[in-house]
Amino acid sequence: MASSRHHHPSSPKTLAQLMLILGIESATLQVGCALGGHEGVLASAHSARGRRHAESIAPQVQFVTQQARVELQEVSCIAVDLGPGLYTGLRVGISSAMAIAYALGVPMIGVSSLDLLAFAVRHSNRLIVTAIDARRSELFYACYRQVPGGIQRVTEPQVGKPHDLITELSATNSEMLLVGDGARRYSEDFACLQKTEIAEQGFAHPSAASLVQLAHARALREEFVKPWELRPIYLRVPDADISQNTHHTP
Repeated sequence: MASSRHHHPSSPKTLAQLMLILGIESATLQVGCALGGHEGVLASAHSARGRRHAESIAPQVQFVTQQARVELQEVSCIAVDLGPGLYTGLRVGISSAMAIAYALGVPMIGVSSLDLLAFAVRHSNRLIVTAIDARRSELFYACYRQVPGGIQRVTEPQVGKPHDLITELSATNSEMLLVGDGARRYSEDFACLQKTEIAEQGFAHPSAASLVQLAHARALREEFVKPWELRPIYLRVPDADISQNTHHTP
């Protein structure tokens, strides 16, 4: 009986209902997977195991497909967090997502980690400032405003010291909501800003559920890319040498 939903591929409504998106998110110390589509997010899983992203993704993919009661072969699009974020995590997440997309023969959608952070707090009418811990006493950051149906980025993604962001934000009179693990790590530095609140820990990392939601909206507009067309957002030279020196995996 389940196969009956595949009988009318020409109907746009049916295509939208059939569209299942697997999202893989690994830009920070947290790694997550989610599955969903027209009916919303059907299942999601997140874990924070330091840098052991490679050990987490496959079990999470298996978990969310089981929880959603679908087969992996039913997935019609792979969404992935393109960064900016920690190089090792991004590399593992993007390569895993690409491998699944190649195996299934399905297209992909890439979303910025900063967009994901902002989307999770999209109902705030304040200036949303996303800040991801970039290590080296730096942050990846961007600013957003609420718009009907979601959020709109109002500054380009940047990398800089907390002081750089504070200087930039001090020039605005807007009420601000800072979100991300970078905002929380340097919360004492941001305390000097007026009319500013830092979002709670639950919003500190990009969400795989948000990834699926944003990707579904783009999928309906057919904003797909081929796996080989994906371009990670690093904002600075990847910490490849650092990763190789600290991780001796074959």
